[in-house]
Amino acid sequence: MALLLGVLAPLQLFNDVVLRIGRALAIAALALMVCLILGQVFFRYVMNDAPNWTEEGARFLMLWMTGLIAPMAYRQGGFVAIDMLERALGRIASALLTLTLMTLALLVLIYCVQLGWSNVDSLTGRGKSASLRIPLGLLGGEDIRFRNAWAYTSLFVGFVLLTLVNIELMIRQIVTLLGGEDRLKPLHDGDVARAD
Repeated sequence: MALLLGVLAPLQLFNDVVLRIGRALAIAALALMVCLILGQVFFRYVMNDAPNWTEEGARFLMLWMTGLIAPMAYRQGGFVAIDMLERALGRIASALLTLTLMTLALLVLIYCVQLGWSNVDSLTGRGKSASLRIPLGLLGGEDIRFRNAWAYTSLFVGFVLLTLVNIELMIRQIVTLLGGEDRLKPLHDGDVARAD
């Protein structure tokens, strides 16, 4: 059990730090996305002409928001779960079922990490956005078109973070099975809603 706790401590610290940063960035992305959508609605219905980049910009921000916040939601039980069977089983059987499901989730996540990277490195990923640009023209430079890979990277980053969280949760489940639950620090943040 000491080995498991030794592996768990740095992984848990890494997830604590990275997921807090991801949460802050996801909140900023959500706020900016809402501003872009409201601006688009205003310009479309009041001025009769909306900037063509706002929709694509909002989609870009939504992808990053999801990729950055989903791992925290998974870690803290924020995803909807059907747990009738788990509650009906005894403590050990329930823990084994949970560990089995997490192992299956890990296999799916590893595959998704590979798919996420293949999207970043694909022909489409190497392409450029139709309307999004970094407006360096305002500073006397030349505008830079967004690369599609910048949006696709959100999938890769999200799946990598979900995989790390899944591994942490699996180690915690094994420690719990071995009777060391009292040696684990709680993961739940009071500021984050759960799906209980």
